[in-house]
Amino acid sequence: MIDDYIPIAALNQYAYCPHRCWRMFCLGGFTDNQYTIEGTSLHDRVHTVGEVQREEIWQIRAVWLKSEHHRLIGKSDLIEEIDDRWIPVEYKRGNKGEFGNDALQVCAQALCIEEMTGKPVPLGYVYYAHSHQRQPVEINAELRQQTIATIAAVANILDTGAMPPAIYSQRCKGCSLYQQCLPKAADKVSRYREAL
Repeated sequence: MIDDYIPIAALNQYAYCPHRCWRMFCLGGFTDNQYTIEGTSLHDRVHTVGEVQREEIWQIRAVWLKSEHHRLIGKSDLIEEIDDRWIPVEYKRGNKGEFGNDALQVCAQALCIEEMTGKPVPLGYVYYAHSHQRQPVEINAELRQQTIATIAAVANILDTGAMPPAIYSQRCKGCSLYQQCLPKAADKVSRYREAL
């Protein structure tokens, strides 16, 4: 049953902000802003199903990935096959990831590809559309551990519905859900209650 699986994109959202992840995947709440519209437009172009052979590289777009072991499911932007090695490539709208959440998403895709193909995936990429640059993501033991811990945290939120607190940080400035969670207001209420 599809409801038993964790969307790979939820890992990215959780690593960015656990409260945002809860709002999106437990409440089903989502609001667009200029950044999400740009991202959706980029993914609409990228998610055109197809495959291409470019010299030594076979590229496949919009492939569904699944891991029974990790309860993951999601759609890849691009997977490349070079010399019998599979490489996930995730597309993002910005210049370069600042928070590590994009690397977690690539690692989750690698875990699915490994389970589906039986072959190790030591490398992936995040392609940033504004800079037209690919950032390599080494799928090492540390990133795998972070990803598996994030899978467990997201599974807990999805299974229990427990709401993580809204905590204000620099990340809130570009968040499309800022007006819904109002983290500064939540912080003020929390400090007020502590003062009582």
